[in-house]
Amino acid sequence: MKINPYLLFDGQCEQAFKFYEDVLGGKIEAMIRFDEMPESGDHSPESAKKIMHVSLKFGDNVLMGSDDPSPNFQKAQGMSVALHTDTPGEAESLFAALSKDATTVILPITETSWALRFGMLVDQFGTPWMVNCPKAG
Repeated sequence: MKINPYLLFDGQCEQAFKFYEDVLGGKIEAMIRFDEMPESGDHSPESAKKIMHVSLKFGDNVLMGSDDPSPNFQKAQGMSVALHTDTPGEAESLFAALSKDATTVILPITETSWALRFGMLVDQFGTPWMVNCPKAG
């Protein structure tokens, strides 16, 4: 069994995933627009070119997402996408890249009682992230 985060956006999915592809060093394996999927149902002309589904592979991980066409879109709350690194340098680099134009830096990258480096932020697209480089043991 695997678990994959699935992120929802209010029209910025394509821009966000191109950013994540660059930051995470991955590859977008699929990016499908609403107007490319006959089974996606009725959608407004405004949502035709928005993303119905995207899949980004990086390492052994997959991050997925879409633009939410509903009028009741809500930004992610009560969760974070957690990234775990092997080195403090990698954690610092990821945190710096994700922090570009971030809406909120909740906790700047720092050493904690459990981690060589740990930081929390909400990126420019509204996605909450935690970056963690654990201490040995």
